[in-house]
Amino acid sequence: MAAEVLSKAGLRVDVYDAMPSVARKFLLAGRGGLNLTHAEAPGPFLARYGARRAEVGRWLAEFGPQQLRDWAHGLGIETFVGSSGRVFPQEMKAAPLLRAWLHRLRGAGVSFHARHRWLGWDAAGSLRFATPAGELKVGAGATVLALGGGSWARLGSDGAWVPLLKARGVAVQALRPANCGFDVAWSEHLRLRFAGTPVKTVSTSFIAEDGSVTRQDGEFLITQHGVEGSLIYALSAPLRDCIEASGSAVLHLDLAPGRDLARLTRDLAQPRGRDSLSNHLRRRAGLAGVKAALLHESAAPDDLATPERLAALIKALPLRLASPRPLDEAISSAGGVDFTALDGNLMLQALPGTFCAGEMLDWEAPTGGYLLTACFASGHAAAQGLLRWLARVQPVKAEPHPVR
Repeated sequence: MAAEVLSKAGLRVDVYDAMPSVARKFLLAGRGGLNLTHAEAPGPFLARYGARRAEVGRWLAEFGPQQLRDWAHGLGIETFVGSSGRVFPQEMKAAPLLRAWLHRLRGAGVSFHARHRWLGWDAAGSLRFATPAGELKVGAGATVLALGGGSWARLGSDGAWVPLLKARGVAVQALRPANCGFDVAWSEHLRLRFAGTPVKTVSTSFIAEDGSVTRQDGEFLITQHGVEGSLIYALSAPLRDCIEASGSAVLHLDLAPGRDLARLTRDLAQPRGRDSLSNHLRRRAGLAGVKAALLHESAAPDDLATPERLAALIKALPLRLASPRPLDEAISSAGGVDFTALDGNLMLQALPGTFCAGEMLDWEAPTGGYLLTACFASGHAAAQGLLRWLARVQPVKAEPHPVR
């Protein structure tokens, strides 16, 4: 996105990528249907960025969800709003959009250099790259770094840039998993019997240390190690922060969201007759399979024998999360270049002429189009900031200036 803005302004732009081809993580994001952005109202949309809503809001004011859809339309890609409010290309895939975009960028004179891994700067300030032909040094009038976070290292986001910027005095917050799964100490029975099983139609609630309550409806997946899936990802930031602060986090599950506590208690108090407990739970509470197994993971014998206690447990089953899954497994990462290290144009204050964009900045968002929208918007913002900086330092431009 930065390359597009800068090339339109008449600058010579070179894009260097460590991987054999560009946009590999973008293509992976579209593997199950490219969720480009979201049709949510501006207020709730901005709230998705949590503590960084003010910073991200400035980017979105210039290039937000509607501008992103208009941009895709300009590439010949029509979009539609799904039932959940998520916005997708008509073909649902990332590849057609990427092909059209690269074709337009190359037509605008943007040059792409694959298998060029950035190594930092030399003593004279030139950019250093490791290439198949050996090390290459490149001088540039200005630089946009869009180096990703620390998740999915095999696609290029390996966080190798962190020590390079720290060595130059840039404040960088530790990279942490976001939109991630969590470890749970399952019994051997549950792990062997139900790993890979989805838990559908549940409600969750999480009470943070400050007393705030976060609720989420949906489904998640039992894994060998714990839990993951859309419902878990949506709560991953407060859950991760709680684990970092206190060593664990407790998520409460409502396994019967369609029944209130009073009704459920009455139903469970009905005589069992010859029914086993499993059949009683299935008939009276709609619990079977993995939901019943989760109940047994937490229930004491007295809970199972007392309708009031059993109903209360079904409506608020505690699930203790021990730790987030490793960073490289996460969909995205939190942490990165601290906003105190940047000026209002996303330029590094310690390195004039060097700008940062994308997931390498210290912000995070849930899945649902929010991540991609802000990444696009940050690239647009960094490019605009670069143009303003060049106008100040080079008010008279004799010819297009190279930008790396």
